Amino acid sequence: MTALLAALLVLLAAGLLELGLSRVGRSAGAVGSLGAPLAALLGAGPVFSVLAGGPTLDMELPWSVPGGALSLALDPLSAFFMVPVLALSALAAVYGRSYLASYADRRRLGANWLFFNLLCAAMVTVLLARNAVLFLVAWETMSLCAYLLVTFEHERAEARRAGWIYLVAAHAGTAALLALFIVLGDALGTAPGSVAAQPGAHVAGILALTLLGFGVKAGLVPLHVWLPEAHAAAPSHVSALMSGAMVKLGFYGILRVVLLLGGAPPSFGVLLGVLGLGGALVGISLALSQRDLKRALAYSSVENLGLIALGLGLGLAGLARGERGLAAFGLAAGLFHVWSHAAMKGLLFFAAGGVQHATGTRDLERLGGLLRRAPRLGALFAVGAVALAGLPPLSGFASEWLLYLGLLHGVMATAPLQSLGAALAVGLLALTGALAAAAFVRLFGTVFLGEPRADESRHAHDVGGSMVSVMIALAVVCVVLGLAPSLVIAGATAPLHQLLGAVPGEAPLAPVSAALAPLPPLGLALLAAIGLVAGALALRLRRAPFALGETWACGYVAVSSRMQYTARAFSELFTSRVLPGALAPAADVARKLRTLPARVSFESHHDEPLTARVYEPLFSAVAARFAHLRRLQQGNAHLYLAYILAALVALLSWASLQGSGVP
Repeated sequence: MTALLAALLVLLAAGLLELGLSRVGRSAGAVGSLGAPLAALLGAGPVFSVLAGGPTLDMELPWSVPGGALSLALDPLSAFFMVPVLALSALAAVYGRSYLASYADRRRLGANWLFFNLLCAAMVTVLLARNAVLFLVAWETMSLCAYLLVTFEHERAEARRAGWIYLVAAHAGTAALLALFIVLGDALGTAPGSVAAQPGAHVAGILALTLLGFGVKAGLVPLHVWLPEAHAAAPSHVSALMSGAMVKLGFYGILRVVLLLGGAPPSFGVLLGVLGLGGALVGISLALSQRDLKRALAYSSVENLGLIALGLGLGLAGLARGERGLAAFGLAAGLFHVWSHAAMKGLLFFAAGGVQHATGTRDLERLGGLLRRAPRLGALFAVGAVALAGLPPLSGFASEWLLYLGLLHGVMATAPLQSLGAALAVGLLALTGALAAAAFVRLFGTVFLGEPRADESRHAHDVGGSMVSVMIALAVVCVVLGLAPSLVIAGATAPLHQLLGAVPGEAPLAPVSAALAPLPPLGLALLAAIGLVAGALALRLRRAPFALGETWACGYVAVSSRMQYTARAFSELFTSRVLPGALAPAADVARKLRTLPARVSFESHHDEPLTARVYEPLFSAVAARFAHLRRLQQGNAHLYLAYILAALVALLSWASLQGSGVP
């Protein structure tokens, strides 16, 4: 535990020192970017020790706060979620130093590095906190630092709007968490560790507040509306950290509350799974129609967070019903995808930052042909895209394989309703996978293949240095986790035993390990087959005669980049013909009716459907209602003193009635 406290101090010191240096002159971020890698090195020892089966680490600080002592602890569940937090924090810091170099000549970056290091420290503290007050302080610090990083380019209206939406959503979630801890503290004081078995413990209310408070951070639909806005507006290294690590803390909170309650009813697991599957389908459907590269990746994060929720929901439902096989496969799939998604989405957000760094734009309709100009960036983006599409032999396939097996366990259940629901979920999950493959084919094809659509793509350059090194590291992780999934199961064994309540001598993960055993040889065989085909094709092309010539363009002489498919055209069939109207892109067509044809303009845009059609009208209506209360705010100090006096009289009268026994 001492090493983790030292890591927190290193993060704080690095941020403050970088802030001080930036006030003296233009700093290069060298000090600020060193904090997270050093903290990761310090924290790696205790984290992997606990995951390897070592004892839980705990510490009680000598300060007394409401709700008990200020205590910290590192158990297997905390250690498992600590891995992506520490790893991605370190990689994002290394990447961010190069990424932010272009901003150093026009703004001071010390405050940005301070907020980055505070965000990393707050995430670590969230995982260590065992006191409600400390947890809420760390949670709110994490939310505020993320807001300040999202609004880094505050001169842009898009960044200000994204920050405002994120701040409102984060504080709504915090309000639910405050209510949760009040109710939970009362329940735990009555029956510690077995609240779920108490009929009067208000378990339904506790779990509803848990889903609301932590579901906002976890990006569960319909609480996800902040995520595409914030991830698109933030600097790319911050987007990678938020998507790969920060949002996962919402699932950590859900699992921690379930452990505190001593379990959850089957309906909670079913609800979490339904929200996850629905969110995955909605998220990937919306990703298919986005014009902004990072916004498309953000909606893909909504999809993958839904897959994690589906796995955890399956596991919790199976645990509540006593179906150990279903519980093991569901929880293993959910936790596997936590690590897998951290690597995959971190890689793709870093690659998206590389695209923006190389071209100056994220607009898909202005990109194209980057594979020829930035081959390393294209190859690394392809690795992340294949992994996120759930294709073998990379990490995304292994976690989704466990998810399918968990659902098939549900199909074979004796209860007809459960079996039917699981069969339907298998079909919807397959549809989600197909849409994910189409979404990433669209992104890769539009950005890296074909011809440049604008000058930004024609003058693009490849990325190098620390930016490409970080992406290579994550690409290797995607390959290793796909070819050796047993490494993840080994790291997740302790937290899975904790969640499953495994007793000594029990081996609940044996079926999971057996199901993953065929993947390494099959993955290696697939890679070998691809290599042989590619080698044979290259040899054939080398020996065959060839001549250079223009691409045939259906009879047109002047070949133009406007002849190739646009990003909108690629997904037009699905987004306009299959998606419900509420999820389809909106089109603005301006035309003038004349005898002869006139100039026509066409513009499509895709706002977040729930924000535009539900939340904004609702908040506007509520604001209009509350506007009538402004007459109470007159700016008169005497009137305010009268309000205070009236409130005190009412409180004293209520207290005296309670003391006299009057109901």
